Amino acid sequence: MKLRNLDARSVAMLAGAYGIVMVLGALGFQYLGGVLPCEMCHWQRWGHIAAGVIGLVVAAILDKKYAPALAWMALLAVAASGAIGAYQAGMEWGWLQGPASCSGHAVAFHGLSNLNNEHVVPCDVAQWRLFGLSLAGYNALCSFAVAGIGAFLLLWRKA
Repeated sequence: MKLRNLDARSVAMLAGAYGIVMVLGALGFQYLGGVLPCEMCHWQRWGHIAAGVIGLVVAAILDKKYAPALAWMALLAVAASGAIGAYQAGMEWGWLQGPASCSGHAVAFHGLSNLNNEHVVPCDVAQWRLFGLSLAGYNALCSFAVAGIGAFLLLWRKA
């Protein structure tokens, strides 16, 4: 199958599949690798979940005339997750100031009975790196690449 032959529905479904794979990968790192997610990690997952729902479920069910709009929405959700990942990577490198809710030394108090059980994962400290990039950095690179390739395919097909 040639790339030029991919229609908007296929692009939407590929973006959705990418989003689902990214969420499953994040859950694997969390539950199998012990890498606890911070608040911004959860924000990034929402973009991938939205792309998965839009791309896989909605594009497979709705009429073909809605496919271009759905493909753009799925790609936008992927790009939004990548933008949050880029922002978090910038925080981890000390280039950007993060939100007070998840950067620095946050303390959560939920009563004396639960005093030692609350664990807040800071967003500005990378828990895992490979070749100098954190998971947020890899999310940004991969998500921007997928969104860019998908947008190129949609525009190329239209031209």
